[in-house]
Amino acid sequence: QVQLVESGGGLVQAGGSLRLSCAASGRTFSTYAMGWFRQVPGKEREFVARLNWRSGSTGYADSVKGRFTVSRDNAKNTVYLQMNSLKPEDTAVYYCAADRSMRYSTAVNEYDYWGQGTQVTVSS
Repeated sequence: QVQLVESGGGLVQAGGSLRLSCAASGRTFSTYAMGWFRQVPGKEREFVARLNWRSGSTGYADSVKGRFTVSRDNAKNTVYLQMNSLKPEDTAVYYCAADRSMRYSTAVNEYDYWGQGTQVTVSS
């Protein structure tokens, strides 16, 4: 049973930083692709960042490039999203996702497992 548990969300002022964690269990994730997505009420879930667990390759949405960094800790089976220079428009529920086929996609429907989400609120 694959489980993804996000943590680290909260309230921060514009310009501040947060680090989200996604603890993965139930599998060895070295053959998975991981993604971070976010969603605000009334809008579709959108891609934020992706990680090829085996190679460490990463990719980002244009809106976060240069401000967010995705990384992994193999020993802890955990993926992180370091978010710097946060803006009010980054406010959303952030979700971690896993793709067992390692498609390394930006598409929501190509991820098989999802966490419960963690709220990030950036005040102006």
